[in-house]
Amino acid sequence: MSDRRTEPRVRTLHLVRDLATLDQALYETVTVTRTPTLDTALRRLSAAADHSKLSFAVAAALALRGGRSRRAAALGVAAVGVASAGANLLGKRLVRRPRPHRSVDSPFPGRHVPMPDSASFPSGHTASAVAFAAAVGPAFPVAAVPLGLLACAVGYSRVHTGVHYPGDVVAGALLGTGSAALVLAAAARLDG
Repeated sequence: MSDRRTEPRVRTLHLVRDLATLDQALYETVTVTRTPTLDTALRRLSAAADHSKLSFAVAAALALRGGRSRRAAALGVAAVGVASAGANLLGKRLVRRPRPHRSVDSPFPGRHVPMPDSASFPSGHTASAVAFAAAVGPAFPVAAVPLGLLACAVGYSRVHTGVHYPGDVVAGALLGTGSAALVLAAAARLDG
């Protein structure tokens, strides 16, 4: 009887181990792939997304337009707040995954951004960028695709610059999507 209970746990542990192995392999593949044209652009994008600066700049531009775009900006900023709190106050403190190791002899050190002191899981940059895009999109549909592409680029830039594993980015995207859904549901409820 006890074998039946432990079997799902063992399978789960094997699945987690396999996912971690895949995550590491994907990260290593990105770190050894030569992409000189992308390196500078993605390093700059990653830095520009620090503290949600890109999202706040877009929100300011939307707010200045007024009307529906102003509401979209407010929803986006609220979603960034929820996602950022979820990533930094909960996720990183609960999981405490170490950042990727960047060796001194990295083949492309020019693509790196400074290594943050916080834990790696989940990617806060990705969570915030996805939350902003997912909250603004339904309220201001013309911005949905460009903001979605920007959020994807921000997420990839975090792996490309050596500060996150792909799994951190996926988790950040899920957190961002959930944060936007929470904010949109709360706004719909308030609208009655």
